[in-house]
Amino acid sequence: MNFTLQLGQPAPAFRLPATDGRTYSLADFHAAPVLVLFFTCNHCPYVLGSDEVTRRTADKFAAHGVQFVGINANSPHTYPEDDFPHMVARMQEHKFPWLYLHDATQELARAYGALRTPHFYVFDRDRKLVYTGRGIDSPRDASKLKVNDLERALEDLCAGRPVRVPVTNPVGCNVKWEGRDAHWMPPDACDLV
Repeated sequence: MNFTLQLGQPAPAFRLPATDGRTYSLADFHAAPVLVLFFTCNHCPYVLGSDEVTRRTADKFAAHGVQFVGINANSPHTYPEDDFPHMVARMQEHKFPWLYLHDATQELARAYGALRTPHFYVFDRDRKLVYTGRGIDSPRDASKLKVNDLERALEDLCAGRPVRVPVTNPVGCNVKWEGRDAHWMPPDACDLV
């Protein structure tokens, strides 16, 4: 069995608290024709280096009804700045155009097979996985960006075409798993391509 969710598989259900004070489930996004879920955090330099590109992509596709949802599953015992209060403060400061959910138990990160921060999952209207991997090819330094894989996947999907490159390797820090060394990865986790 693969660690990471495979193309064509359905989005695992969830019910998680968000920084806006509400709790969201997968069903709350039923109206969105495309759903982008991405595992992210507050401290990772790859997240910090690419958040503004992700913002531009989210803004660009909002008119197509694409919904973006960030999920932080990192253990605050590894990086205290990844705790929920810091999530709230980050959203208040940056006003990102996505919801920011907290996966405190890391159950959702395991269900999706999140490898790194950031790690993107794009689902079609039927909530089948059509893209997984990186947002851009240079997330730590977006000034060196050559390929925006997420934007390319969304362009294809919104135009009714098959996604040209549906799987890429996410580029970033590994998810910080509870009770593990900061660089630990589950033994069945591996590159996607």
